[in-house]
Amino acid sequence: MEEFDKSISFDGRDIRLKIGLLAPQAGGNVLIQSGDTAVLVTATSAPSREGIDFLPLTVDYEERQYAAGRIPGGFLRREGRPPEKAILISRLIDRPLRPLFPHWLRNDIQIVATTLSMDEEVPPDVLAVTGASIATILAKIPFFGPMAAVRVGLIGDDFIINPTYHEINKGDLDLVVAGSPDGVVMVEAGANQLPEQDIIEAIDFGYEAVRDLITAQYEAMQELGIELVKSEEPQANEELKAFISERATESIKKILSQYDYDKPARDAALDEVKETLVNAAIAELPEEDPIKVATTESAKVVPTLFKDLTKKLMRSQIINDGVRVDGRALDQVRPISCRVGVLPKRVHGSGLFNRGLTQVLSLATLGTPGDAQDLGDDLHPEDEKRYLHHYNFPPYSVGETRPMRSPGRREIGHGALAERAIVPVLPSQEQFPYVLRVVSEVLSSNGSTSMGSVCGSTLALMDAGVPLLKPVSGAAMGLIKEGDEVRILTDIQGIEDFLGDMDFKVAGTDEGITALQMDMKITGLSMDTVAKAINQALPARIHILEKMLSTIEKPRTELSPYAPRLITIKIDPEMIGLVIGPSGKTIKGITEQTGTKIDINDDGTVTIASIDADQADKAKKLIYNMTRRINEGEVYVGRVTRIIQIGAFVEIMAGKEGMIHISQLAEGRVGKVEDELAVGDEVVVKVREIDNKGRLNLTRLGIHPDEAAAARKAASYA
Repeated sequence: MEEFDKSISFDGRDIRLKIGLLAPQAGGNVLIQSGDTAVLVTATSAPSREGIDFLPLTVDYEERQYAAGRIPGGFLRREGRPPEKAILISRLIDRPLRPLFPHWLRNDIQIVATTLSMDEEVPPDVLAVTGASIATILAKIPFFGPMAAVRVGLIGDDFIINPTYHEINKGDLDLVVAGSPDGVVMVEAGANQLPEQDIIEAIDFGYEAVRDLITAQYEAMQELGIELVKSEEPQANEELKAFISERATESIKKILSQYDYDKPARDAALDEVKETLVNAAIAELPEEDPIKVATTESAKVVPTLFKDLTKKLMRSQIINDGVRVDGRALDQVRPISCRVGVLPKRVHGSGLFNRGLTQVLSLATLGTPGDAQDLGDDLHPEDEKRYLHHYNFPPYSVGETRPMRSPGRREIGHGALAERAIVPVLPSQEQFPYVLRVVSEVLSSNGSTSMGSVCGSTLALMDAGVPLLKPVSGAAMGLIKEGDEVRILTDIQGIEDFLGDMDFKVAGTDEGITALQMDMKITGLSMDTVAKAINQALPARIHILEKMLSTIEKPRTELSPYAPRLITIKIDPEMIGLVIGPSGKTIKGITEQTGTKIDINDDGTVTIASIDADQADKAKKLIYNMTRRINEGEVYVGRVTRIIQIGAFVEIMAGKEGMIHISQLAEGRVGKVEDELAVGDEVVVKVREIDNKGRLNLTRLGIHPDEAAAARKAASYA
């Protein structure tokens, strides 16, 4: 393909497309650039593999250190395992792209986005999402696009399209909107307790810009002479389809209307219908029967058609009767129960959240500033995280067996969403200097475990004594769309997520939204429907929040006895080296002597952590005395360390001695120093002089009683 350049300008910022310049053997390629941030996105397809009954789509996002003019650290000096940020961006690209491929497509498809250049202004993630659409079209893969994404920020009362890193951190909203010609297909957001209407307006504002990018893609296609590839849906075996429908429809309807069935019972009943009424009937057919032949040619054809029939009947029941498979109304939340303190206080805080069959146990740990996660990512401006949320999804949570692996993309994504929901309500570091980690263990899953993690995290943090600004709850909304008929479902369960059209997670406080994430299984959603889903989530969130607050009304005032006690003091930054000592010898000595953990920030903030309050106080005194500046005229309480013929040496701070000359011991003449002082005596002294060598000359003369009292008080404090 010949090289092709196109610039798109909107909202005062340019996006430049370069097609055909790089990666000529990829199916489709585009270098998409804004500012000095440039991302190469490629799309490549391979023929379908035999036996595959899903879309094998792989999306990889990669960053190179050279993009910011840096060389990787470590022994190998090259990039290794992708950081969490890269995994989340891979998911951000995948989620709006996946529903726009025909559901019957089985080709292997790989999207690779590589950031080749990065400035400190323009985030590459939304560029990569839009680039994935362009590369897919150029690769001539069947696709219901074009698709594009933008970021929306909020500074004051003004929305901004594609804000810079600085504007994102400064504002109250970080929202990504992706859309197709049919409507919104994906939303991802973190917000500072913004009202529902503000979020709706932000999504609408973002989708307007998305439409501009979609129009620009159509223009580029026209200039290049490229058309979207259409793919006809393979026709199902109508005879087999009718055979299954005739035998199973009434039984499936009956099962779907058994509202007292839980998920295992419903699944077991459906499996029995499939085996006894469908598979058994097929087995009795003659070998030459076309239906029998169709099932032997493809072992998965019956499960697929049976699932399609179940999906059709479940959706029909919701559309026509307004009743769900568990008997709930469309806007009704499943039964909720909550507990806190379910584990011994060795665990600093615990919360157990149940919503229907979904159960999440969240555990909170209070750590010291040194436990903050160093992101170690030179390509992004963040330095560290003081709140971490990790999400685990073991196989037994859905009654399955499979090998236990390290966290996958789904676990990382769900953990990041729950983390994002809580961050806006955390106390400031000055108010509560702990680093916080919450681990949510999904013990049983039947829909919306990520929102269960949000609720469980709130319970665990409150149980741990973390003074949250507001408690946070969350609910997942679903959608059934048949033609013009649309039904929004509150608090979806597994079957409604699996057979429905939307998974829209909304988290927030009673004041506003803190996080949301919307994923579609259809090619787009109107703004009216998006707005309705957001507004319908509000009463559900409040209902869930009330249940949580009936369990624990406010954060506990006492921490677990096993949580570290933190003491924070400020020292002169120039004194940091003194406290650390050569090769860390001094600070190591203090920690060994007191059994504490000590963290020092570059601004001179010293945090001392210990379960033993007395030992923490001892470490504080040592550091306080070591770093306190001594000035002439100040009064101190010290202890005599040695006596010589002409005076006595007094230690007024750890490692800091001064001498009282014999003439400064008393008002009258002193014959011998020993007549006034002995080694070990406590004495109140004033700094008379600091000579040019830094030596301290002390005196006991001219000290006012109030100065002595103040010095004794300071000594007891320190």
